[in-house]
Amino acid sequence: MLAVGSYFGGQGGLTIALVLALAMNVGSYWFSDKLAIRMARAVPADPTAYPWYHQMVGDLAARAGQPLPRLFVSPSPQPNAFATGRNPTNAAVCVNQGLIDILDREEMEGVLAHELSHVYNRDILIGSVAATLATAITFMARFGLFFGRGGRDREGGGLGAGILTIFLAPIAAMLIQFAVTRSRETQADTSGAELTGKPLALASALQKLDAGGRARARLGGTPAEASSAFQSLYISAPFGGMGGMGGLFRTHPKTEDRVANLHQIAQRMGQVG
Repeated sequence: MLAVGSYFGGQGGLTIALVLALAMNVGSYWFSDKLAIRMARAVPADPTAYPWYHQMVGDLAARAGQPLPRLFVSPSPQPNAFATGRNPTNAAVCVNQGLIDILDREEMEGVLAHELSHVYNRDILIGSVAATLATAITFMARFGLFFGRGGRDREGGGLGAGILTIFLAPIAAMLIQFAVTRSRETQADTSGAELTGKPLALASALQKLDAGGRARARLGGTPAEASSAFQSLYISAPFGGMGGMGGLFRTHPKTEDRVANLHQIAQRMGQVG
């Protein structure tokens, strides 16, 4: 942050970018539950229509010693789920109808434990910090193009290096942000598997989500699933992910890597040879 801010606009450029980034991302962090639920077109889960949902989340929350979050259902055909909220007291969990249609009870429990783990691990806060840094660096680079080092570079003949930095700095910040979100997904897998004691059930669910997400990509989804700002909230990338070098721009680890991690946990628990 200091290096990029100093290069483009000194302390003034750093301050302006950081203030703007904080204003945007603190607002997103504070209202993340309301924004995500609205974008997912979700409605509160009626206890009479979804008694298993309320009982399952209630049991998991009690096991973790945490309050019961608000529960929602989205009509999306995409098999997916997400949790949001700045802390366990203000948390919300949402499952898509497409997820309810394809998972059995143990698989659903694994998914819900994963989502609750995001809340318990304070991943919304961690993701907001990463987004704030990435946004601030991006703003600084754009300011530099118009007001900062860019003009001085033109006089000194270093325009090429300045333009290169302007484009590379935001990409580097984005790569760091995606690396953070991928690491939090892996941690939520681990925490969720430990909460239920059934890592293989979550592994099976992830494989179904990956196959179902690809098969149903043509059906589309809610605005939240289509928006890059919300895709990292979901347990699985809604429309698949990129391979090769594109993997650096993934919001989620590869499904096969997540399944391998869960199988290792199952081995430690003595559930597989």
